Amino acid sequence: MEIDRIDHVVLTVRDVAATCAFYTRVLGMREERFGAGRTALHFGRHKLNLQQAGQESTLVARVPTPGSGDLCFITTTPLDAVLAHLRACGVAVEAGPVAREGALGRMVSVYFRDPDGNLVEVANYVEAPA
Repeated sequence: MEIDRIDHVVLTVRDVAATCAFYTRVLGMREERFGAGRTALHFGRHKLNLQQAGQESTLVARVPTPGSGDLCFITTTPLDAVLAHLRACGVAVEAGPVAREGALGRMVSVYFRDPDGNLVEVANYVEAPA
């Protein structure tokens, strides 16, 4: 078997509406309703499926917990502009810019938290990935 990419990640959240508001306003994701009352946040060719804590579907992580995620998103927006946008949105930056090693090489990242306390990393690759 050969894995090509991640299609989606599921986040368990305390408040789906608050999470959607944050990710659409701060990260520019697109909210979508699907299935029987499900909600997703789309970006690029990927999505975050959201599940309300206490209302999880039958196939879930063993202990689905709000705030246990650690997500990294790649942007082509320069980090100076990312930092200015975060400030304008009232989002506190926890760390960065700091050098990191990503899946495709060296990158520079900034870190902050979403409404549930999930750690969110936004990064630029130092050199264009091959």
